[in-house]
Amino acid sequence: MSPRHQLYIGGEWVRPSTGATIEVISPHTEQVIARVADPAQADIDRAVAAARRAFDTGPWPRLAPAERVALVRRLVEAYRAREEELAQLITAEMGAPITFARSAHARLPGVMMGAFADTAAGYRWQETRTGFLGRDVVVRHEPVGVVAAIIPWNMPMFLTVAKLIPALLAGCTVVLKPSPETPLDARHMAELLDQVGLPPGVVSILPGGRVAGRHLVAHPGVDKVSFTGSTPAGRQVAQVCGSALRRVSLELGGKSAAIALDDADPAAVATGMMVAGLMNGGQACVAQTRILVPARRATEFADALVAEVESLCVGDPSDPATRVGPMVSQRQQQRVRAYIDLGLRSGARLLVGGTGLPDGIDRGWYVRPTLFAGVDNSMRIAREEIFGPVLSLIAYTDDEHAVTLANDSEYGLSGSVWSPDIERATAVARRVRTGTLGINEPYSMDPVAPFGGVKNSGIGREFGTEGLESYLDTMSLSIRPTTANSTVPQPATAAPTTSRPQRADRS
Repeated sequence: MSPRHQLYIGGEWVRPSTGATIEVISPHTEQVIARVADPAQADIDRAVAAARRAFDTGPWPRLAPAERVALVRRLVEAYRAREEELAQLITAEMGAPITFARSAHARLPGVMMGAFADTAAGYRWQETRTGFLGRDVVVRHEPVGVVAAIIPWNMPMFLTVAKLIPALLAGCTVVLKPSPETPLDARHMAELLDQVGLPPGVVSILPGGRVAGRHLVAHPGVDKVSFTGSTPAGRQVAQVCGSALRRVSLELGGKSAAIALDDADPAAVATGMMVAGLMNGGQACVAQTRILVPARRATEFADALVAEVESLCVGDPSDPATRVGPMVSQRQQQRVRAYIDLGLRSGARLLVGGTGLPDGIDRGWYVRPTLFAGVDNSMRIAREEIFGPVLSLIAYTDDEHAVTLANDSEYGLSGSVWSPDIERATAVARRVRTGTLGINEPYSMDPVAPFGGVKNSGIGREFGTEGLESYLDTMSLSIRPTTANSTVPQPATAAPTTSRPQRADRS
């Protein structure tokens, strides 16, 4: 059987329970480029059972944290040796421009893995506290158990690493479900894990659709679900986990605002928005697609943004000159075009773009980068997540009005404030209800900074110490010595010393 028609279950390449396959279609050519095995419920059951055994009786959760860190560092080395191959895979399967695929889709996850390993190496896995009741208390941090990690297609390897690596460092076992649109990079990760030699059962990777996802989320053998996807899907995941009292982390949708204060440079804001709003073709939950500008300078900002959008090279994602590639699927292309039509019908003014194919392109799931002006914050194009290259220019009267508009959203994931006056920009930024925010830059996805949203953008945080702790339970041991010579046991899994700063409350 072809390796692509096998599944990675419990650290082994195995024959699937059925012959069903997933077609991987190029968003650029609309042609099938690969077929991979499509897991059935029996395959998911087998993966969860392997993860359950590995957690309950296997060595992985019982290793010293330093040993898990060492294995992740070996994985980083193996990963970096094949970064270019990964970038090419992601460009082929989901249409990311190759320059962006190399930097964000391929290189950044490797950096993140190293940072996560550093965080785990410096983490205080056990501490002894002097109690108020006459005895010491030992506080231990233990792995939460079997993790179901579900990731979408838009940043597949980035999100795989964001969930898989902290879970492994914590000592958990993982069943990872990638999107059916992007199974090739997931197979790439499985090959790397196979190479570094995880113990049996620790990781399974099963690409699949909604049916597979629902079965995995509801599986009684799962202790925690970590989900990234749309807010409606996140609500369904939360309902299932709530009824089972199962731990859950949700990183969901966004409709983030960039606030250009009245002293901001229109050219700098426009340049920044090409990243903040249109990176990955706008297919990013953190995309800042509402651009709030002072009414008295709205024309200046509009002109600068039009110039930037018109300069974007749209086309073949394998061409290094391309800045905007196709949407991941025909369904996504149709969805984005429907929102552009909706904006026009709602009375927004089209400055650039529209529903037709970009010039010189006659196939592929492309959408023209589009900028609307005259957008009211009550319009659906300003309130709903479009997930495509569509920006809305919204005018405000003063700083108070700008903050009100930014917060007038069911979401709160990302954002930015632009001004040469850092003190003023910071004061405005602190009033915006969002999980992450940049000043004079799109938010930087630094792996030491906790990432996540408020309101309908999710529950919990990834990255940094907070991300590691989301895969840990806390156990308190109250110890009463029985003899005068008894001492509190020292942790067998104490972290090695490190020059990296620890959290103040753990020092």
